[in-house]
Amino acid sequence: MDASETLRQIRRGTEELLVEAELVERLAEGRPLRVKAGFDPTAPDLHLGHTVLLNKLRQFQELGHEAIFLIGDFTGMIGDPTGKNVTRKPLTREAVLENARTYEHQIYRILDPERTTVMFNSQWMGEMGAAELVQVAAHYTVARMLERDDFHKRYSSGQSIAIHEFLYPLIQGYDSVAIRADIELGGTDQKFNLLVGRELQKHYGQKPQVVLTLPILEGLDGVQKMSKSLGNYIGITEPPDEMFGKLMSISDVLMWRYFELLSFRSLDEIEALRREVAAGRNPRDVKFELALEIVARFHDQAAARRAQAAFVARFQKGAMPEDMPELTLPAGDGGLPIANLLKAAGLTASTSEALRMLRQGAVRVDGQRVEDRGLVFPAGETHVFQVGKRRFARVTLAGS
Repeated sequence: MDASETLRQIRRGTEELLVEAELVERLAEGRPLRVKAGFDPTAPDLHLGHTVLLNKLRQFQELGHEAIFLIGDFTGMIGDPTGKNVTRKPLTREAVLENARTYEHQIYRILDPERTTVMFNSQWMGEMGAAELVQVAAHYTVARMLERDDFHKRYSSGQSIAIHEFLYPLIQGYDSVAIRADIELGGTDQKFNLLVGRELQKHYGQKPQVVLTLPILEGLDGVQKMSKSLGNYIGITEPPDEMFGKLMSISDVLMWRYFELLSFRSLDEIEALRREVAAGRNPRDVKFELALEIVARFHDQAAARRAQAAFVARFQKGAMPEDMPELTLPAGDGGLPIANLLKAAGLTASTSEALRMLRQGAVRVDGQRVEDRGLVFPAGETHVFQVGKRRFARVTLAGS
């Protein structure tokens, strides 16, 4: 493809591109560029939120470039302070390595192994002595660190900032020096850290990397970022039926966000689907196409078709209403018990009726029959609840 089409593809789903002129210059060199994306192994499984970066890495691979999948096994023990109002507890070396092993198995569901280099930042950080680390730190000032929004807020409000937290963006930036990265990808919340990489590369006599920031994918609730700790996530290793059901539970509005950031369809195809819905096509049918694509990517086409058939069967071949109520209920710190939830959602007249319906096997959550009367739903989750054959509601659990 020509240069303008290449840039159009790279810009897709991108929040910021810094600096575009530098990217054009590097692309014109005609060599494979080293495109870096870093992941701290803080949990054992990747979810669809992580794949926003992986999809962009894959796109660069298809354009002929090399993907550097950097596992932050060293930085993972520090704990990324981004967006945190308190110091994070560091992970143990054992936990980091165990999580890192699972990442290596999962990423090739998206990335081309032939064009992927997996690296661990302990390769250079583990060998770096204290004197060398001091030299890295000498290239950045405390004043610049305090320009970062979360550090600034904590400092202004008198909350503590541990010295090791300043090391996190420095080490992430130094990773780009060690890798000699041409491009680094990250979420919008990582912009400061990515720019540190540019500055450090200048100090070490390298051309500064081009920075691409990508949006943070909202979770199933459509509000907060997808996160395992919030329970609003879809893991890429989840069974096909579970993955399909979760995708079908998202709102019709959020569906377009997922198409843009997760689908491999062209922008023209997605726009055509929008026009079809505007002209009267059922959004649920378009959501089927999204769910089929995503499930097939992480399993296979046959598994995706079976998941769709099972989903349709669970909802009695179209019995799920198109005008399903969408509610947000407070879950509080301890979560919302299922009987209270069904009453608050208007699906039962009382908690006693809710308990009776549970005993009778008349309650379904995301199409699955549930009978556990002690079930509690935490804040951040979104589910489709059904009582009997005709009562439905899509409920988002909000925090206190």
